[in-house]
Amino acid sequence: MTESLVVSKEDLGERVDKFLTQYFPNHSRTYFQFLIDEESVLLNGHPVKKQRRLAEGDEVEVSFQTLPMLDVKPEAIPLEILYEDESIIVVNKPSGMVVHPAPGSYSGTFANALLHHCKQLKKEEFENLRPGIVHRLDKDTSGILIAAKNLAAHQKLVEQFASRSMEKQYLVICLGVPKEGECSAPIKRHPINRKQMTISPEGKEARTHFTVLGRRKGLSLVQAKLITGRTHQIRVHLKSMNCPVLGDTTYGSPSLNQKYNTTRQMLHARSLKMIHPISEIPLEFIAPIPSDMKNLIDLFELA
Repeated sequence: MTESLVVSKEDLGERVDKFLTQYFPNHSRTYFQFLIDEESVLLNGHPVKKQRRLAEGDEVEVSFQTLPMLDVKPEAIPLEILYEDESIIVVNKPSGMVVHPAPGSYSGTFANALLHHCKQLKKEEFENLRPGIVHRLDKDTSGILIAAKNLAAHQKLVEQFASRSMEKQYLVICLGVPKEGECSAPIKRHPINRKQMTISPEGKEARTHFTVLGRRKGLSLVQAKLITGRTHQIRVHLKSMNCPVLGDTTYGSPSLNQKYNTTRQMLHARSLKMIHPISEIPLEFIAPIPSDMKNLIDLFELA
């Protein structure tokens, strides 16, 4: 269900999340913050940030969604821990693990595992429904995932992601041979299929640097360095070059995915460089490549 509202003089200067709470009192402010994070709230046709102040005549469009379960239960799910101290935990997320609960995936997520492993986490300190989680990977993407164990570390990590000071590199197996160098193509939510993203001049800035590491029978092994961090960025940029990620069921080729017998996207968050949020010591993490992807990589002729 979608609703549209026009901001009146009485609501001038109001935060968009508070404004929506006033007009839809059956939903909480936290609920609308969730919708804003999911880009399901548009201001004059564009995604909006929850702290944005409204002007008279602004049009606010809301696409209501089912809210993920708020009461995330701790679950004893094994984690491959790459690093851990009193402030942060870094794991190698397996393909198939959802990062945080959502409709259809209320258990077995990284959030469930995190709450069990980090018993000192206080859900009530975090207002975004994702205790300790500062970024996410798609369900079928493997690799480095970092979480905060306290609010101070969380705030510092969020700042690093926002300032783009972290260096994140991915390994990708894709179809064809993509153009090397920087791909700069803005991305926005698909206007019809809300689960997809698309290239559009009206989208947000999106920049990825690609390096071809090897080739094999119509496939390429590629290193992708994120400069920005938009939803599905690597997948959408490669699709725009007619080189979709192998195994990608959303943006890829069903026939070629079947030909190569791949059941998930061959995308792995391989390395991450960052500054520790509390000690400010530089850190670098490298996540081992999962076996299904490594078996393919071993057949490549590397550059």
